[in-house]
Amino acid sequence: MSVHWVYIIECDDGSFYTGYTTDVERRVREHDRGEGAKYTRGRTPVELAHRERFDSKSAAMSREYEIKQMSRAEKERLVEDEG
Repeated sequence: MSVHWVYIIECDDGSFYTGYTTDVERRVREHDRGEGAKYTRGRTPVELAHRERFDSKSAAMSREYEIKQMSRAEKERLVEDEG
């Protein structure tokens, strides 16, 4: 059974990027090397700020969409709750 993740990385400019993956560590490395999403390419280095685990891709994708609709303040609270 696959594990699905939604993650938030903080970019070097302080902005957040939210994504979906089945391998968080690999995906963060890709972003850090400039091989990830176009948004993060000029904003390295990046740092993993938050992640959530799901048993299905559809649940993870729904949560990714939900997070992407959040305000900056809501995302900051989500990241702070992680620590």
